[in-house]
Amino acid sequence: MAPTYRGQAIAVILPCYNEAAAIVGVIEAFRAALPGAEIYVFDNGSSDDSAALSRAAGARVFKVARRGKGNVVRRMFADVEADIYVMADSDGTYDAGAVAPMVDRLIEERLDMVVGTRVPTGEGLIFRPGHALGNRLLTGMVEWIFGQGFTDMLSGYRVVSRRYAKSFPALSQGFEIETELTIHALELRAPCAEMPTAYLARPVGSQSKLSTYRDGFRIGKTILRLYVRERPRQLFLGIGVALGLLSLLLGLPVVYEYAQTGLVPRLPTAILAAVIMLAGMLSGICAVILDSVVTGRSEAKRLRYLAIPAVAAQP
Repeated sequence: MAPTYRGQAIAVILPCYNEAAAIVGVIEAFRAALPGAEIYVFDNGSSDDSAALSRAAGARVFKVARRGKGNVVRRMFADVEADIYVMADSDGTYDAGAVAPMVDRLIEERLDMVVGTRVPTGEGLIFRPGHALGNRLLTGMVEWIFGQGFTDMLSGYRVVSRRYAKSFPALSQGFEIETELTIHALELRAPCAEMPTAYLARPVGSQSKLSTYRDGFRIGKTILRLYVRERPRQLFLGIGVALGLLSLLLGLPVVYEYAQTGLVPRLPTAILAAVIMLAGMLSGICAVILDSVVTGRSEAKRLRYLAIPAVAAQP
């Protein structure tokens, strides 16, 4: 890893799928913005000339057979060695001119992630309505569950440190990878920041690979999956409390009637209340056990993160 910018080896990593209309311009823009950076294009089985054009433009091209942006990001972080990683889409919508200030901020403030929050400009002045609404809803959901941290959770323009990239498990397969990147940072309590960047219109001939409803559903499912995995105490304890209250609601009238008459005329209700109370208790026990598991896993993840040196500030 030869130093390329302020003493840091920087890799620009670009996931790519059928972006022949844009990829050369993206490579040239990032090379002009960061002349010493190594540029990598990870081609996800493109059927056009994306790979050949990228290679001709001077980028290092890797093939990723398994389809999906999450699978590509997993390979990018695993296969590329650098001090700082610049991740952007290869569709020409992100402003390469903003990358140097983002890298500067990461270095100077010793951060682990700087997210380029998208500010639509020019012909791309308005997001697709479904994307804008979905971004707000999904970002709000993550903020409610995992804590406040980002205003544009789904931005694909990120500058990350080596210790963040190498500690990131990358379990997602598709466009929900940005959600996982965000939640990983929140769970690590890693120092992060956001910077507004221009969001540009796609070049002529370039088409979006996003599906508003399908990908929105997958992102929502990822948030819920990570909630169950990272917050089992809250989930199962909440279920246990709810079941306990339902059991009392059903069982107290039966107990009161027994105290008054010595009889249990509603035996099925009494049995149901007892079963529900047992289920609530089991849910509470699961909450305690799973919380211990999550705590151990979080400690191991944190130790892995701390084992990698932070970005050192240099002039």
